[in-house]
Order: sequence, then C-alpha cells, then structure tokens
Amino acid sequence: MAAASFTTPQEAEQAFYDAFQRADLDALMAVWAEDEEVFCVHPGAPRLTGLEKIRESFRQIFRSGVSMRFQLRGAQQLRGGLLAVHSVYEYITVVGERRPASAVVATNVYANVGGSWRMVAHHGSAVPDAEPGPQPDQSPPTLLH
Repeated sequence: MAAASFTTPQEAEQAFYDAFQRADLDALMAVWAEDEEVFCVHPGAPRLTGLEKIRESFRQIFRSGVSMRFQLRGAQQLRGGLLAVHSVYEYITVVGERRPASAVVATNVYANVGGSWRMVAHHGSAVPDAEPGPQPDQSPPTLLH
C-alpha cells in the first residue's frame, strides 16, 4: 500500500479527524510526519514525544470502544512556507450519549515533508466554562468543513 500523500494542510487535517472518528489507528498515524520529534498533548495529559508514544496513546483511546464524532468550529489558520498552524474548537460527542458536546481547543501543526503535508504537533486543551468558544450547530454533528 502506498503511503498517504496530502497536498494541503487542510487535506491532512480532514484525514486526521476522519481516521479519529473511525478509530482507524493506521490511517491516523499516516497523517503524522515520520519524525521522532513530533509531539501530542491530549487534554489534561502530559506531552508525548515520538511516534511510538503517540501511537500508543491513540491505541488506548480507540481500545476504550467509545465512538466519538467531531464538529470543528472557529478555525484559524496561519501558513508560511513549509509550515501551517491550525487552531480549532473541537466539539466532541460520544455516539449513543445524550449529553452536550464537550469542547476542546486544539492546535494542529503541519509541515510540508517531501511535498506532502504531515502533522508534527497536536495539542488539545479543555475549554474553561467561562470561555466556551463558538457553539456547535444544533443539528447532528457533521465532519469538519
């Protein structure tokens, strides 16, 4: 199977959240740059550096069996040369639960590696109640843009 190639940072981001929703570990890891300096911070957790630690963290999330849906809002993007930074509010709902979506503000950093955009950092932080960010639509969650 050929390695995934992403022509834009937005395409890489779409692939990341698609894979996350499907709990597809291989597809999710295919978005990451093959570099041991990549890092990931899950909400309330310590920083993980390196592909193996990141892979294991997502393996544990997926192993829980919880099916999550993401609705992204309030996107801000910076891009210069071979680097792109995206900041989004992730509204995460758990399939089968009625509770409101929990909000996480995420920063995703992408680098153009050999002509393909790859994730080099993902940092998610819970949004304080006093700062809810843009609210999700009341319609059923849809994926991304």
